[in-house]
Amino acid sequence: MHIPPYHKKVTWQRFFIGAVFGALISYGIYIYIYGSLYERVLEENFELQSELTDVKNQNEALLQDKEDLDEQSKEPQTVESIEVTITSEDALRLDRLIIHQLEDLIKEEINHLIGQEISTVVESNQLLLSTIENKGFTVDDVTYHFDVNLLVISNNVKLTVETKLTDE
Repeated sequence: MHIPPYHKKVTWQRFFIGAVFGALISYGIYIYIYGSLYERVLEENFELQSELTDVKNQNEALLQDKEDLDEQSKEPQTVESIEVTITSEDALRLDRLIIHQLEDLIKEEINHLIGQEISTVVESNQLLLSTIENKGFTVDDVTYHFDVNLLVISNNVKLTVETKLTDE
């Protein structure tokens, strides 16, 4: 069997050379497209890795904050201060010195609340109200009784009272 000598014919030589050059050109285009797509994929991968690192750092910070808050919430909340406000000083024409002395007397009466847990104070709020309303506070031979208008129990106990004047 004899293979025909196509390599000697000019048309076949042109076809083979064209096929080789076409293959080289298409291979170059393929490498260019592959390189540009691979570059985009690498860029996107780096962006996603950077975003993932940021999200991990943010997650760790949030988890640490949550742990800190959990530790703080496990500690019992206590009463830190007491604030007393007298509302009817104008009706009884009380001067500032008497108002200040009455506020100090009320604070002394309920001073034992400082340092106690808020839950304990909330449970015994009726006892606190009864203590203030049923006791007479004497300043300059005049006894004052109080009605509690507002009692706010938090870290700072806020007490708003109204003065009633009684003679003994």
